[in-house]
Amino acid sequence: MPTKAVITGIGHAVPPKILTNDDLSKIVDTNDEWITQRTGIKERRITSATETSSTLGTEASQNALMQAGISATDLDLVICGTVTGDMMFPSTSCLIQERIGARNAGALDIGAACAGFIYSLSVASAMIEAGHIRNVLVIGVDTLTKIVDWTDRSTCVLFGDGAGAAVLQASENTDRGIIRTVLMADGTGAPYIKIEAGGGLHPVSNPASLEKSNHIFMAGSEVYRFAVNAMGEACCKVLDEVGLTPDDVDLFVPHQANLRIIDSAAKRLGLPPEKVFVNVHKYGNTSGGSVPIALSEAVSEGRLKPGMIVLTVGFGAGLVWGANLIRW
Repeated sequence: MPTKAVITGIGHAVPPKILTNDDLSKIVDTNDEWITQRTGIKERRITSATETSSTLGTEASQNALMQAGISATDLDLVICGTVTGDMMFPSTSCLIQERIGARNAGALDIGAACAGFIYSLSVASAMIEAGHIRNVLVIGVDTLTKIVDWTDRSTCVLFGDGAGAAVLQASENTDRGIIRTVLMADGTGAPYIKIEAGGGLHPVSNPASLEKSNHIFMAGSEVYRFAVNAMGEACCKVLDEVGLTPDDVDLFVPHQANLRIIDSAAKRLGLPPEKVFVNVHKYGNTSGGSVPIALSEAVSEGRLKPGMIVLTVGFGAGLVWGANLIRW
């Protein structure tokens, strides 16, 4: 049988601090009813000054390694999907690699925003299937609350911080593993979600960059329309490519950005509520951490078990989107 990339361990980590909708109403013009009706979010987790993407990613990674039953020294590669690294460089994956003691592993970051875990999982599985490596740690993590404008109620209510991690291992005698991935992008949508300041175009060292925003900008209506179409498109495409239908899916684990978007995607696929995993009410949009956190919780709750077919999908700044079809 061909080599398969099997997820053997999953874990997640979120900060202890909870920020509820009522808490937000005290610092910005909003209220619980307004947020809940539009997003389904009730609360989110917020990092402290000392908590970062690398610290959350490290904790999630250690949990995943423990579940997989392997040592960090067995890893060949660490991949981290994030757009909120501790620094411009070195990479967040390198910081995590050092902290967990993965001294035999290479490390790289993938900047695909809220689709970061989807993209990272695709790269990891392809390298395993090609025979280049056998054990990979894939992390999805973001700490977007560090870069939101807390006076902008259209964005600050949406985001939370968190990390998820998965261990992928090569296996030759199984039908489990990553079945198929589709990855898509449309750069014409780049203006819809962005941070202008801090990169090479508007470096922080340039006084002129002070006129540029260092907070998240999002064109809400445009992103919503894109997301509704992108989620369904990616899911249908990945299923079609392997000759499966939504009826074959045991659990749907979408990017947790907005409950209305999740409901729309599930409706398009014809999936009943019991086949859809939702935790957006607890964490908000954790960007790259969203899908792996949900997968980790689904396992711990007994809703995702070995042999089940799980469909994940994510979308984000770029614009980028994609889906993974996995036999767990």
